[in-house]
Amino acid sequence: MYRVLDRAPLPEGPIRLPDSDVALRRALGDRAGTRAASRLREAARAFEDERFGDSRRILNSLVERVPQVVEVVELLGLTHYRLGHWRAAAKRLESFRDLTGGTEQHPVLADCYRALGRWADVDALWTELREASPSAALMTEGRLVAAGALTDQGKIAEALRLLERGWSVPKRPRDHHLRRAYALADLYERSGAMPRSRELFRWIAGNERDFVDVADRLRALG
Repeated sequence: MYRVLDRAPLPEGPIRLPDSDVALRRALGDRAGTRAASRLREAARAFEDERFGDSRRILNSLVERVPQVVEVVELLGLTHYRLGHWRAAAKRLESFRDLTGGTEQHPVLADCYRALGRWADVDALWTELREASPSAALMTEGRLVAAGALTDQGKIAEALRLLERGWSVPKRPRDHHLRRAYALADLYERSGAMPRSRELFRWIAGNERDFVDVADRLRALG
């Protein structure tokens, strides 16, 4: 049984930090810092192209020299996440939290702990995220991870309550609305509430027919 990680409280607001080019030049000097900034951009391109092994290789060489540069730490954490290296990703994203005082990567960090079965850490990060009152999209991502962790533990009713809390069908749905509705519809189906599941899947299809496998889910529900 894992004990929740002992984290320092978040500051009242995010910590103001220089951008990566400035931070790298300050840490390494003008010439080496400029080269490191170029390497960081190369790693970012590799990440965008889904060449995660290349991104990790570049970032590992950078993080040893500049472990305090947020962009390096964050991108390395996300690279490990995409590779399924949950512990390594969590280590870097915890550092990102400490360096920035922000919650931007809390859903990803919580999902790492979800994959590791560290439910108390998922709960702690969800609480921090709620208290920070971030954007609706970020809040939804955190809610989905927290509900997914409850589902993984067989707590379907609790997961449903978490996803239902404050939910209403938006007039102009965005991607995060569709993602939340899909998760709700899936849990309704699992819990045997077929009419409610069918209704939500139909609403999703009416807004974006090709969203995930919603057409297949509707056919299966009849």
